[in-house]
Amino acid sequence: MPKLKTKRGAAKRFKLSATGKVRHRKAFRSHILTKKSTKRKRAMRRTGDLPGGSAKLVKKLLPYA
Repeated sequence: MPKLKTKRGAAKRFKLSATGKVRHRKAFRSHILTKKSTKRKRAMRRTGDLPGGSAKLVKKLLPYA
């Protein structure tokens, strides 16, 4: 069976944790930050976990991750 290709766009956006959860960067962090509170911006620094159904779809795009 041939090797599977990884979807490069997904590889740049998502990482798998050691327990198999899909980690992602939080959105709304790139610009127009003056109106956002410090607490909100600080929370966006952390990575988030994808919920079950979405994680299942992303894992198909990352066959060797």
